Amino acid sequence: MCILTTNNPPSGIVIAIDGPAGAGKSTVAKQLAGRLGFAFLDTGAMYRCVTLAILRSQVDPADEQAVASLAEQLEIMIGDERVTLNGEDVSKEIRTPEVAGAISRVADNIAVRKLLTQLQRTWTQGKQVVTEGRDQGTEVFYDSPCKFYLYASSEERARRRQIELDSRGIEMTFEEVLQQQNRRDAADQARPVGALRKAKDAHEFCTDGLSLESVVEQVESICREKLAASGIALSSGRSPTTNSDGADHG
Repeated sequence: MCILTTNNPPSGIVIAIDGPAGAGKSTVAKQLAGRLGFAFLDTGAMYRCVTLAILRSQVDPADEQAVASLAEQLEIMIGDERVTLNGEDVSKEIRTPEVAGAISRVADNIAVRKLLTQLQRTWTQGKQVVTEGRDQGTEVFYDSPCKFYLYASSEERARRRQIELDSRGIEMTFEEVLQQQNRRDAADQARPVGALRKAKDAHEFCTDGLSLESVVEQVESICREKLAASGIALSSGRSPTTNSDGADHG
């Protein structure tokens, strides 16, 4: 059975942030969670763990039933600072271009998606959580009282991704990064399940030309105002957390 565990404390609400890869949603979500004192759920890490397991195995990614069966056997642990797969720290390995290039088949597997969607819902029960991904506000947590859609230009997102890869010693030209990203964007928008789209009630932000601090402050302000209007009291929060690699992975 696939298990997702955490040491985060319980409470009771989900803030959902969606958007394309490189828009900054992972970084913003982590910072926002820190400010509000919420737990952070990196849903992309879940799919990346399954993808990594597939790459390491002899399973054909096109064999949907075999992929789903393997996913059910995995133990995935999401913590504040690291991600483990069957007890192994794979925090860095799941961020490689190889995993990014193979993740689409896993994300399109309906059985895997249903499994991970249910795990996401189970993980958030009784907790105050900021979650990010591609379909958090539209499908997984469609009843979330606070939804956001972050985006940026293709060039800006590719630039950020290249900087992130370079910081980890992975060499790719800007053109290669941009081409890979454009292919992923097209695939994400055309997916049969969990397609990338903005929820009708989501607040939309373009992060081009905006500092991380500015985006987080605006999102936090909206969250506090909207939740207060719904009668949900929030603590003053804690100091903002820092993303260990400063990059978006959504």
